Amino acid sequence: MVVGAALAAVFTLSACAPAGYQAADYGNAAEPASNDVVATPGATAGAEPEVDSTAEAAAPGDSADDEANVPEISEELTTTALTSKKVKLMGTTVQDQDGFVLYRFDKDQDDPSKSNCNGDCAKIWPAALTNDGEPTLKGVDKSLVGTVTRADGTKQLTLKGWPLYRYIGDKKPGQWKGQNVSGTWFVIQPNGTKNLTCLPAISKPVAPPKDDTSGDAGSDAESGSDYSY
Repeated sequence: MVVGAALAAVFTLSACAPAGYQAADYGNAAEPASNDVVATPGATAGAEPEVDSTAEAAAPGDSADDEANVPEISEELTTTALTSKKVKLMGTTVQDQDGFVLYRFDKDQDDPSKSNCNGDCAKIWPAALTNDGEPTLKGVDKSLVGTVTRADGTKQLTLKGWPLYRYIGDKKPGQWKGQNVSGTWFVIQPNGTKNLTCLPAISKPVAPPKDDTSGDAGSDAESGSDYSY
């Protein structure tokens, strides 16, 4: 019975794993294997400005923020579009303007909205930042889109209250290597729920990017880090 259950588990995982699946690519040994999906080319995912304290909560779509105190984010760091798009094996995802899959974090809050990913966590999981809270939408209900104010005063897009993030482990548009990382990060669907169509074993996140002073900022992060984000 034990052997049968183990075989069933392997079959289930393999059934939703990408082509070229290797068991070592899943679990705590490394990040999930790459998911090669044809998607609109875009820039590689980059780290957002670091924040290092608990964010202030704000209700989805709340326009009561004091605009004078909200830092202006450069255009290249903002998320200007939310698009519903299906990708191989995973199914329906929400992607940004560059085709990168977006995620939600179980340790955040949705009612009221609150982002708890700061410091090194925010380097690994860059927030979907916004200046006006009005991204271009395709297949996403406008009534579900809002913002939350982060610890540094910047605004982050939310979907049905859940703050949205990229994952720096995704190197190409359409990848979803962040699925089930730490057992707390999941691909988000247009209605704000987790997409559990394919659920690889819990894996560790990549390490945060090296500091600018190292002379290697923005380089590929190592996998199998000890970070718990």
